[in-house]
Amino acid sequence: MEFHHIGIACTDIEKESRYHELLGYRVESGDFVDPAQGVRGRFLNGGGPRLELLSPLDGSSTLAPWLEAGTRMYHQAYTTPDIHGKIEELQSQRARLMVAPVPAVAFDGRPVCFLMLPTMSLIELIQEK
Repeated sequence: MEFHHIGIACTDIEKESRYHELLGYRVESGDFVDPAQGVRGRFLNGGGPRLELLSPLDGSSTLAPWLEAGTRMYHQAYTTPDIHGKIEELQSQRARLMVAPVPAVAFDGRPVCFLMLPTMSLIELIQEK
């Protein structure tokens, strides 16, 4: 597996992006909208790890638990050549599959999934090309 990004929940991507620009981050590519996941997103690159800013689409509750709790950095993402094999490996170590693999707009339809580790860290797996 290879580290890909840290996911940050926010209510206003434009505002969030402006503040990260003060920290040396720049927009990596255009925004994406993923109705299946209920989010709008934007990737940023800078002096630290790649960031994925995510805000909820109207009517979506996907990010509500994190936003309501005030948790901003809520997941770490990794690419893997075998998403199903990695799910099985992590589940054998007591990780819980929170979101089964679904095609993701941000990754040209490649599947992503989310698992909660026993340490309560949320991990996103992204199928490599």
